[in-house]
Amino acid sequence: MIPYILHVALLISVCLLFYKLLLQKETFYRLNRIILVCCLALAFILPLIPIPQQWALQIAPKTAETVQQPVVASQSIADDQQNVALPVRPPAPPLAKVSPIVKANPVVSPTVAPVTAASAVSQPIKPTTPVFPIVLKWLFYIYWMGVAAFGLNLLLQFVVLLFQAYTKPFIRDGKFRIVELSGDKAPCSFGNNIFINPEKYDWDTYSQILLHEKIHIAQRHSFDIIMAEVMLVLQWFNPFAWLYRKEVENNLEFLTDDSVLEHKEVERQSYQMSLLKVSAPHLSLGITTNYNQSLLKKRILMMNAKRSNIHTMWKYFFLAPLLGALACALNSPAATASAEPTTKVSPVVKINPLATAGVKIHFGNDETEGAWFATIKGDKVRIEFKSDDEDHNWSSSSEFNLTDFSNLPKDKKGDFTLKREAGSILFTGRFEGNDGYGHYKFTADKDFVSYLKSQGIEDIEDGDSFAFFVINITKEYLGMLQRNGYKELSKDNLISMAALKVDEPYIKALKENGYKDISVNDLVSGKALHVTSEYIQEIHNAGYKDISFNELISFKAQHIDGKYIAGIKKAKLKGDSDEGDDHMPSPETISSYKAMNIDSNYVHSLASVGYKNIPYQELTELKALGITSTFIKSFKDIGYANLSVNNLTELKSLGITPAYVQGYKAMGFKDLTVNNLTNLKAVGVTPEYIKSMQAAGVKDLSVNHLSNLKAVGVTPEYVKSMQEIGFKDMSANGIENMRAVGVTPEYVKSMQQLGFKDLTANNVQNMKAVGVTAEYVKGMEQLGFKDLTANGIQNMKAVGVTPEYIKSLQEAGLKDLNLNGISNLKAIGVTPEFIKEFDAIGYHNLTVNNLSELKAMGITPDFVKEFEAIGYKDLSVNNLNELKAMGITPDYVKGFKDIGFKDITINQLSSAKAQGITPQYITEMRGKGFNSDDLEKYIRLKNAFTN
Repeated sequence: MIPYILHVALLISVCLLFYKLLLQKETFYRLNRIILVCCLALAFILPLIPIPQQWALQIAPKTAETVQQPVVASQSIADDQQNVALPVRPPAPPLAKVSPIVKANPVVSPTVAPVTAASAVSQPIKPTTPVFPIVLKWLFYIYWMGVAAFGLNLLLQFVVLLFQAYTKPFIRDGKFRIVELSGDKAPCSFGNNIFINPEKYDWDTYSQILLHEKIHIAQRHSFDIIMAEVMLVLQWFNPFAWLYRKEVENNLEFLTDDSVLEHKEVERQSYQMSLLKVSAPHLSLGITTNYNQSLLKKRILMMNAKRSNIHTMWKYFFLAPLLGALACALNSPAATASAEPTTKVSPVVKINPLATAGVKIHFGNDETEGAWFATIKGDKVRIEFKSDDEDHNWSSSSEFNLTDFSNLPKDKKGDFTLKREAGSILFTGRFEGNDGYGHYKFTADKDFVSYLKSQGIEDIEDGDSFAFFVINITKEYLGMLQRNGYKELSKDNLISMAALKVDEPYIKALKENGYKDISVNDLVSGKALHVTSEYIQEIHNAGYKDISFNELISFKAQHIDGKYIAGIKKAKLKGDSDEGDDHMPSPETISSYKAMNIDSNYVHSLASVGYKNIPYQELTELKALGITSTFIKSFKDIGYANLSVNNLTELKSLGITPAYVQGYKAMGFKDLTVNNLTNLKAVGVTPEYIKSMQAAGVKDLSVNHLSNLKAVGVTPEYVKSMQEIGFKDMSANGIENMRAVGVTPEYVKSMQQLGFKDLTANNVQNMKAVGVTAEYVKGMEQLGFKDLTANGIQNMKAVGVTPEYIKSLQEAGLKDLNLNGISNLKAIGVTPEFIKEFDAIGYHNLTVNNLSELKAMGITPDFVKEFEAIGYKDLSVNNLNELKAMGITPDYVKGFKDIGFKDITINQLSSAKAQGITPQYITEMRGKGFNSDDLEKYIRLKNAFTN
């Protein structure tokens, strides 16, 4: 709450500074009013809006995605307190098409901090209470006390105004109520009430006051004042908020003065003099708009100020990026999650052995001496050790056997001692009945510490000996652990195992059940969770004979027993392996089922409605989304009998209910498929939307029509607006296409005003699609293209013809251009440069057709120059087209010249090429005795053989 309050305070302060620095002196009073009110609202709304992660400067929290297989990990003891977790095979992606993130309740399991030598007594230290939370708490209380006080003040103002408005005499003037006051009170208004003492003023002044207050009422200025007052209630501690409220009121006065002076009957000087006349010592309430203000001088200055220039409007555009930057910097980023849903049930179940066993031990170096308080219960003595120094507040307690003590001082002060291998405690004090108290001092046994170090127990500190004493670690216990294979123990290992009473029978029992090489970490976790021989046999008998000890810990932490497994087996679920339906689910799968609260009852309920042998992945999807047999049956009852799991997840994810489907059926949509329903729901189609479209005249609507119309944003208002400009009886497809390309009534009207009459829906749609605008049409008309048709302008725009392109063609020498010619030139890529290049080699005054043919054939100036170089001068465009079309190249011509054919005409070259005659062919014929210098003969020869 406090971060939100401060966030709002910062936004209000920034908005005020922005207004004071840039906008305060501008005479755009109406715009300033909008800015002040909007900034006030945004200051409270903006902090609540999460920012997309890619824009936010903070790191987004991850949403609770799903992991179907929970992992159990006991907090590491031996290896620097690092977590040890079982590897988990990630689940396959779900099959549902529409699958939002599904949050599932995490597994509740025992979690405690790792055990260290400094953490070894049955209750934790009671830490001193930090100062900061206390201060924060009191600040929170003070804030709400201020809110209550200022809120009560605001409420009282409302009560007083309402009391005056309805108990004092008043005059009705249209929608205005003029309430007559007595005494020396300033005129003011609130709601539709004007409060004034008419006896104080002459008629002209009285009239101007009424006009002023009526403008306040007509423009609803009370709304701004109330918003500012509510802001002060919530931000009473913020000095910028008080200044902000003052600026809101000031701007309203400037706006009202400006509106008053717009009336012709009001003279500026007379009005300003009336302001100076109206002076009253008793100002009105804060929630009213007042005629008499302390800012008279500033109001008069603003009335006489030069009007702001429209060019200063640029200042207002800085506000949006400023607020956007603040939102990115301060707002919480939107939570990120994977696009595909998986049910997240606690990926790691952390287990702290000592916490699970109820043993919490901690001793510091200063805890070896202090006060003790004891209670005798039966054969046990519970002793609480506490600090007797106010500067060091700590306490812990342990339980001892009564037989460990002798000669307890009863009803008198005395000393008694408790000795163990780790040391001894001297108690001084007394017992009165079963309750005792006094002072204690612990003395460590240095020989015992030396022995532990000789056995490899390192890093023993002064306070650790007290932990060894309380837990009663002995040499024999350490020897037992070493005999059973635990030789390289750390101090923390030893404390954890002794605290949980991991003894030799427990270790041997685990080994007899097949767990021979259990780590200290697993051993302690198993003991803490009461993983016993009986439990192990129960799980083995349930079918999990080769289960690992880590998986056993996971089972125990989730309270998975033989009964639960039997229920899952009886349900005959399909597992995630390829070993058949009767194969036992893996331990990971069983853990996942338990974490998701999937039991035999849930499985049987699904089977009862026809969903048997559901694979693991699909079952978890159904459970995660809360799909029950009741949900499935409700759809069967309305005709959806064979829904797949994917269908069900889609329906549930989108919130589609039988009632939603029935709404469509009632409107004539009988046989809707799941895809139909999901498409309709996804784009927000409702029965109300359908009715509104039908009322607008759109008939014969199909499901696809509805989805598409809604997706592109077609509304009844849009349809009616198009009908009003002449587009009657439009089909759903027509409306959809027009809306999809952005056709609006304004666009159609702009085209009609330019002379495009009798436009069809296709005309308008195509023109908008290719980007025809009013400016584009006007540009063409300025170049002399009058009487443009819709098809003509559309074709020109489609190929990219612009006024600049036409001008460039005209400058290149093309005259008498028509629309079709220009479109063709642009379509095949004729540019002014292309025209100029041909002009430079002697091809002047080429027509549009000439240019089109040259460009279409790929003829370039270089191509022409190559033929000129071998003697073909002044080739016509037709000649060039013929050469290019036949594939005749300068090299082809040179080949003939090399064998004696010097002056070959273009026609001869074309005929030779057409008949496939080459220089090689002539050489071959000459070799066979056919010698001639006439190319025509070879052409006829080739033709004769061909035929």
